[in-house]
Amino acid sequence: DTAIKEGDLVKRTGSIVDVPAGKAMLGRVVDALGVPIDGRGALSDHERRRVEVKAPGIIERKSVHEPMQTGLKAVDSLVPIGRGQRELIIGDRQTGKTAIAIDTILNQKQMNSSSESETLYCVYVAIGQKRSTVAQLVQILSEANALEYSILVAATASDPAPLQFLAPYSGCAMGEYFRDNGMHALIIYDDLSKQAVAYRQMSLLLRRPPGREAFPGDVFYLHSRLLERAAKRSDQTGAGSSTALPVIETQAGDVSAYIPTNVISITDGQICLETELFYRGIRPAINVGLSVSRVGSAAQLKAMKQVRGSSKLELAQYREVAAFAQFGSDLDAVTQALLNRGARLT
Repeated sequence: DTAIKEGDLVKRTGSIVDVPAGKAMLGRVVDALGVPIDGRGALSDHERRRVEVKAPGIIERKSVHEPMQTGLKAVDSLVPIGRGQRELIIGDRQTGKTAIAIDTILNQKQMNSSSESETLYCVYVAIGQKRSTVAQLVQILSEANALEYSILVAATASDPAPLQFLAPYSGCAMGEYFRDNGMHALIIYDDLSKQAVAYRQMSLLLRRPPGREAFPGDVFYLHSRLLERAAKRSDQTGAGSSTALPVIETQAGDVSAYIPTNVISITDGQICLETELFYRGIRPAINVGLSVSRVGSAAQLKAMKQVRGSSKLELAQYREVAAFAQFGSDLDAVTQALLNRGARLT
């Protein structure tokens, strides 16, 4: 047991927090400090990287132009994601947020087998989740042979708050190894609401003055400095990329709460999931009206762009008409056709 108890003697290391990084990490489950917790022994050949580093500057970046396929038609057509983008997955509990993230990792299996240079390495950061949930995830990934290109960073609910606070930065540092060496990484933070709660806990214990919803004043900076590290590098700096898929859990569908609005303003778009759609059997339960991808359309495949066509507009019209169609039964042919097509699209 490595826990520090009251009365223990502690010594400073004199170094800044760093974590192991490199291809040796693939297929492993580690804690927030990079220590393996999967019972498969110590890590082999690896380098160490600082947990907190500055995000790449403007000159070192390039605009997002390569697609990051999730394998979900609803996402790839209506809210496309590009390599180097930050796309928020937001919704209430039990609406399938983690399912979208895991499906994205599993979909990379067929993509990665086709081209070595286009391989997307995945880092999944589990923050404040049950140990049984993390074990279940490891089993799903190993059964699909997806662990070979994935790293799992777990700061479970039973871990102390500082580790839950640190885990996303550790996962980001591991993903940055691939980005800075001309490779591609996908980092999933599941979920940042729990990191904010852990940070609030630490701040209140440190007697920092509380602000809105008792969060400290720098809770925006907590997430902005993390998500700004996701970038598409320019050709001069290796052309690598790291894509971020942060997850935020809302309370009763309130996307205008403090943490959700903060993260929405930091990211390049969001995928909004709704409980009502989920219970109606529409899965992934994406609310197309509220979901947007600000830079993804530049990275979308030509074929997908053609298929997409005017489907987003048609869906919006369908939702509008469907609301009124409940009142009257005698609908004209055009409206009926629109309703039928919308029902097929959803």
